[in-house]
Amino acid sequence: MSPSAEAAVAPSPPRPRAPMSLVILATLAVAFTLWAAQDVVLPILLAMFFALVGNPILRTLQKIWIPRFLGAVLVLGVGLSGAAALGVQLVGPAMEWAQEAPQQLRKVARQVQNLTKPVQQANQAAENFARVAGGEGSRRVQIVRTQLDDPYKVLTRAPRLAASVLAVVLLTLFFMIYGQSLQKHAIALFPSRQQQRFTTDILRSIEREVSRYVLTITVINTLVGLVFSGILLLLGISLQEALLWGTVAALLNFAPYVGPLIGVALMLLMGFVEFSDPFKALLPAACYLALHTIEGQVVTPIVLGRQMAISPLILILALMVFGWLWGMIGLLLAVPLLVCIKLVLARLDGTQGWAKLLE
Repeated sequence: MSPSAEAAVAPSPPRPRAPMSLVILATLAVAFTLWAAQDVVLPILLAMFFALVGNPILRTLQKIWIPRFLGAVLVLGVGLSGAAALGVQLVGPAMEWAQEAPQQLRKVARQVQNLTKPVQQANQAAENFARVAGGEGSRRVQIVRTQLDDPYKVLTRAPRLAASVLAVVLLTLFFMIYGQSLQKHAIALFPSRQQQRFTTDILRSIEREVSRYVLTITVINTLVGLVFSGILLLLGISLQEALLWGTVAALLNFAPYVGPLIGVALMLLMGFVEFSDPFKALLPAACYLALHTIEGQVVTPIVLGRQMAISPLILILALMVFGWLWGMIGLLLAVPLLVCIKLVLARLDGTQGWAKLLE
């Protein structure tokens, strides 16, 4: 075989890989940067999330000859109007619950104490027997003091919160209007047309699939909240409180596993506060758990299929990481971000194995 032929069939040398220590240090540096810059990163991520929800609607409006700018303003205006109308309905019961939380917790504690009174009596009898047997005459009583938060901290945080909300709204509008043109200009930076075409196809497919996933999950969670509000109305809860707890259920449903656990605890608390009958007090939590089970095991798998399936272990790890980084907002954004990562890995050459690892 000639030297030229041997050179032609010779395998290309493997690409150099970074040492594991460097990869770990880079990961820690990125995590610290995301945590330290959360005041900047979170509004951008929330705006991208809302823009992804609105993109399928914008594409539908463009098919009926509505310009993208007008469609974005229309979609954002309808969304803000709905959120404002819902907020007006929820602010009353939410403030009432916040003010009466200590009293309601004491009420629930008394009800739980009545339910567990036989067990407490048995424990007290065992303690008395042990005290007599051990010759212990008395016990030292410890007083636990609690300190309330400074109410003026809320006033100092209000301007900062308003600025963050305004930034999210403006960024959402700009992502809806100028997102496609920004994507085109970024792709134009690639040197060859083949790379530009390949990158365009990948970004379009990822954007469509992620938009469909985010919109579908948002619609499903909204329906869960509405159905749960209807169930609470049938149980005798007032309309405003039913809407409040339905909204809480819809938001918590964005965080798998963790959200439902928090939701069950909250519904137990609400049930014991609203109802004096112990059996009836358990009904809100039982209905919430049944509704979440039907949604998670039947509705969502049928609607989305296996393409968006994520390993439960990877999902729990992602919830822990993003919850540690960004708190409750991190829990809400963990699943969409994980789906985006999976779709990107599935489209790039050489990373399909990592995408399979997430399934």
